[in-house]
Amino acid sequence: MFGAVVVGIGTAGWVRIRDMLSPLPGSPAEKLTVRGFISRRSLEPQQGVSQISVEEAVSREDIQVVFICTENVLHENNIRTFLQAGKHVCVEYPMTINYRAAVELWDIAQQKGVVLHEEHIELLTEDFKELKRQVEGKQLQEGTLHFTGGVLKPGFGFPAFSGIARLTWLVELFGELSAAAATMEEDSVNNYSKMTAKLVTRDNRPLTWIEERGPGLPRAKNINFLFDSCTLTQIPPAPRGAVGLFMQDLNHFSAKLTGQVNPEELHREKTRILHCLELAEKIQQLCQS
Repeated sequence: MFGAVVVGIGTAGWVRIRDMLSPLPGSPAEKLTVRGFISRRSLEPQQGVSQISVEEAVSREDIQVVFICTENVLHENNIRTFLQAGKHVCVEYPMTINYRAAVELWDIAQQKGVVLHEEHIELLTEDFKELKRQVEGKQLQEGTLHFTGGVLKPGFGFPAFSGIARLTWLVELFGELSAAAATMEEDSVNNYSKMTAKLVTRDNRPLTWIEERGPGLPRAKNINFLFDSCTLTQIPPAPRGAVGLFMQDLNHFSAKLTGQVNPEELHREKTRILHCLELAEKIQQLCQS
C-alpha cells in the first residue's frame, strides 16, 4: 500500500480524497490509502481525513505519495520539497510556470527514483478523444483554437501557463509546435485579458491559439481546423465517460506507481509535458518583448 497526503483542499483536492476513499474495484488506485491533508488554513477533518503539517508529511515513512492541488504559483516549491524527501508526486497542470524549473524537478525525481506525474484530465474527456479520432490522418492547412472563460483568481500564472490544457490539446492533435509570434491585450480596470499566440506545425502550417478571459464570458472552446479534405468548426459532442476524469487520472498515476506503465509511454508523456511548458514560456516572452 502507498500512504498518501493531499496538499490544498479546493475542488481538485476534495475530489482526490473522495476518489482515494472509493477507488474503482480492481484498479491500481486500490493501492492508495489517504493519511491526511495539508492546508494553509486550519480546518476540521475533511471526509473523515485529518489535517497534518508539511513537516509531518515529509518525515513520516508511511507517507510515500503526495497530491499537489494548490494554486499554480505554489506548485514548484511543493513539488521540490516532497521530491527531495523521496515522495512520489502527482500535481495538477501546469507543473510549474517556468520551463527550467520543470526540467530540474524531473531530474530530481529521476535521482530519487520516484514518480513525478502531471495531471492532464483534458486529454481524457470523451469529446477530445472523438476530436482526435476525427483529426487523425488528415492534413492540416491552418487552424484556430479560441478559448473563452471567466476571470481567474490570482496565483494561476501567465495565460500561456494557466491555459496549458488548450496548448496540450494542440500538441496532441498536431505534434510538435513552435511559437512564431504572440500578443497580449489587457484591460485591468475591467478584468479583461486576451492572449493570441501564432504557432507553426513541423510542416509549417499555421495555428492560432487564443485565451480570452473576462467577467461574464462563457466557458467555451471554439475551433476552426481547415484540412485538405474538410473543415472542423465544432468539437464533436460525445457522451460523458462512465469513469470520472480525476478517477481516470488517479488510475493512470497509480499504474505508474505499481510499474504498470511502459517506459516508452512515460518518455512520450514527459517529452510532451516539457515541450508544452517550453512553448508556454516562449509565448510569454514574445508577449512581454
